[in-house]
Amino acid sequence: MATDKLILKLHDAKAVKFGQFKLKSGLLSPIYIDLQVMDSNPDLRNEVNEMLNKHAVDAAEKSKHVWSDPYTTNQHRPVLTCTGNTKDNGTKRMVRSDVCLIVKDVVTSGSSVLETARLLEEEGLKVKDAVVLLDREQGGRDMLESEGITLHPVFNISTLLDVLLDAGRIAPATRTNVKTFIEGNQTFTKPPGTSRRASKRGRSSSPEVKEKRVCKELSYRERATLPGVSPMASKLLSLMEEKESNLCLSADVTQSKELLELADTLGPYICVLKTHVDILEDFSPETGSRLLKLAQKHDFLIFEDRKFADIGNTVKHQYEGGLYKISSWCHMVNAHAVPGPGVVKGLQAVGQPLGHGCLLIAEMSSQGSLATTEYTQSVVKMADDFPKFVFGFISQSKVSCKPEHIHMTPGVQLQSGGDGLGQQYITPDEVICSRRSDIIIVGRGILKSEDRVKAAQEYRRAGWEAYLKRFERTQNIRKR
Repeated sequence: MATDKLILKLHDAKAVKFGQFKLKSGLLSPIYIDLQVMDSNPDLRNEVNEMLNKHAVDAAEKSKHVWSDPYTTNQHRPVLTCTGNTKDNGTKRMVRSDVCLIVKDVVTSGSSVLETARLLEEEGLKVKDAVVLLDREQGGRDMLESEGITLHPVFNISTLLDVLLDAGRIAPATRTNVKTFIEGNQTFTKPPGTSRRASKRGRSSSPEVKEKRVCKELSYRERATLPGVSPMASKLLSLMEEKESNLCLSADVTQSKELLELADTLGPYICVLKTHVDILEDFSPETGSRLLKLAQKHDFLIFEDRKFADIGNTVKHQYEGGLYKISSWCHMVNAHAVPGPGVVKGLQAVGQPLGHGCLLIAEMSSQGSLATTEYTQSVVKMADDFPKFVFGFISQSKVSCKPEHIHMTPGVQLQSGGDGLGQQYITPDEVICSRRSDIIIVGRGILKSEDRVKAAQEYRRAGWEAYLKRFERTQNIRKR
């Protein structure tokens, strides 16, 4: 079959790659489609264009125009190549016509196709169909169909994997790994009972579809009142809204006096204070009690970054006993999922009666972290099994679509980069807007500043403005 041969040629040209690849969203994907390789392979480019042209003809005979990515061409209809800017002429308008077909390369969420459709519709063109080379099967088709656009892929990710497996190009484990990633990272879920093409742009969507979209992007305040939200998540989300802060200070200091000073001076600007109590050289029970009083005074929560990772009985004793008696003064802890659900059960036995909560470590900011893909998906599943105690994740990006889950991202600085020891820094805007996390965790960016108060204020403002920017963008999309 022509499609099978094309897939094999794309694989030969290394347009299809397997491994670990960081996507724009921050997720680590086991597969990457790199069509830029066609820049040095004109024969392959022509084959791709011919296949897209054929599907374009079959998909929408009534289309009078085609919008295409710059590298695609179409021999049967006038081609519009849009850059997102209006024409520099007297009317500032693009070409008007009746029906326009969109031709693109790869669809994941469908948002790029939808944005293009809106741009074209503003110029008087109607968009009913879109042709793409590859559908990654992560919700793009259903999202577009809910907006009245039918997607016509040349092939989808399942077909690609089957062809490569049958040809002996990949192992069964690779196919399973990619399928697991795709299924665990859906961008849109069609509500039960809704049919294909359930709505049209310019008309009201069905109640089910509309509610599904709303649940994907709610304000902190709205999420705090959801029926299934845990007590800790509800408290934290409400606090964030009231203080207008999504800043967590990572107070990695070695003296109790400095820790308490940080809590007192920076407490007004943060929603969470993260501690590493085991690096304090002079910890005493008084340190914990004084820290708790400062949290009450300045209205922030205490997060002991203990990273529990043992059997249930052991972590239970580590949490409530020993020298630190963590459960007596902190509101939340975190844990690795490696030991299995027993680690959560042990912590839950102590923390849940106290109204405390637990974060699971789904991803880490250190270079070469092994907490990727299948592990992350298993962590999300574990969180779903303990909805009243596990309220979110330590992660590099949004790993759960449930609005009840809070995502906290470490390794944040106002400028991206690294520290030479494996720590990778990302900006507040990238964390909140691009990776769609909820809370920025900042340590050295504040602690090493000459004016810690000023630095905390800057990070608080940057994090909150990024949240408002993301939320406003979402509201505008809903209105459309």
